[in-house]
Amino acid sequence: MPAPTSSPIAAIAGHRDPSRSLEPDQCRSLLDYLAGMPDPRQRRGRRHPLVGVLGVAVCAVLAGARSLAAIGEWASDAPCQVLAALGVRCDRWTGAWRPPGEATVRRVLARIDADALDAALGRWLADQQPPVPTTRTPPATRPAVAVDGKTLRGSGHHPNPQVHLLAVMGHTSRAVLGQTDVDATTNEIARFRPLLDGLDLTDTVVTADALHTQREHADWLVTVKHAAYLLIVKGNQPTLHQQLKVLPWREVPVADHTRDRGHGRAETRCLQVTTVAGLDFPHAAQALRITRRVRPLGSRRWPTVTVYAVTNLTAAQASPARLADWIRGHWGIEALHHIRDTTFAEDASQVRTGNAPRAMASLRNLAIGILCLHGHRNIAAALRRNARDATPVLPLLGITSP
Repeated sequence: MPAPTSSPIAAIAGHRDPSRSLEPDQCRSLLDYLAGMPDPRQRRGRRHPLVGVLGVAVCAVLAGARSLAAIGEWASDAPCQVLAALGVRCDRWTGAWRPPGEATVRRVLARIDADALDAALGRWLADQQPPVPTTRTPPATRPAVAVDGKTLRGSGHHPNPQVHLLAVMGHTSRAVLGQTDVDATTNEIARFRPLLDGLDLTDTVVTADALHTQREHADWLVTVKHAAYLLIVKGNQPTLHQQLKVLPWREVPVADHTRDRGHGRAETRCLQVTTVAGLDFPHAAQALRITRRVRPLGSRRWPTVTVYAVTNLTAAQASPARLADWIRGHWGIEALHHIRDTTFAEDASQVRTGNAPRAMASLRNLAIGILCLHGHRNIAAALRRNARDATPVLPLLGITSP
């Protein structure tokens, strides 16, 4: 199903609940989470603390840095109070702050434990979300996460293949909670469980595209992770796809209808949902058909796309409107990838050494998640604002100036 025409960034502010905002003592510094990471450098000759190097890289990306050279330039121009708060090296003789240069940042990101970095950033982002009630989550307000992959187009160089990453993102927060490499010798399917295994998915809806509509995934989510699923069905599951296609959809009323107009086109989406039994898929309870019609504003033609989906949630657990929200919310991860490509020029990046391509992608995910968390609707404008003044970046990371 193609991405919705309207940007999901504007909807994030509407999902934030001021009454559930974090208290000051809950806003732990990102540096505390990075402090526990293993340093990949040998102790001999180590001049800059790892936390300082990573802190500088995070702040530079939050200011719009697209490359390692740009990170080094940001560090050399940063005010002394910002460098001090980030924990960079202080010259014992002159008292001047000595930020890491491009070469140091390059070496650290190339050798960094990428799994540990993603885990630390994911934990911090998850802890920034407003606390949820301790009682069992009502079905109508279940949180949802989206799983999708992305290839870093500029990261490949003969004979090394392009880096491909699989990530999981919260629908509402737009925070990437986990990320993993997809080796060239395997595919996303094999990395689905390792990606989600460390997350608490109890009462959470997991959405994914047709590639991950696998029987093993669905059964594992329900029986092991105690989660729910909402999965798109296409030709990679021919039996299930045919079963859904031949259902008597003419007799099923339209349960949810939405219209959008923007970005040079008009769009309508109709959702039909019906309770089913005997589908060739584990725990399947409802089948969905989404009919999407799109018309360019200068045309009279309405091309139609029909997509099928399946979920283990019953009609009592998920209303048609909620199902439609989750389907549209899944494509927020596509919007995240779009922002990385357009605002950060990720596909044009020539960073290729070691783990640096994945580390840079992790920093971009973090920057977008932070800005969305604080209600910024225009990511590019927020980056430009941070580039003009480095000081306001620190509170975004829970860091207080010395």
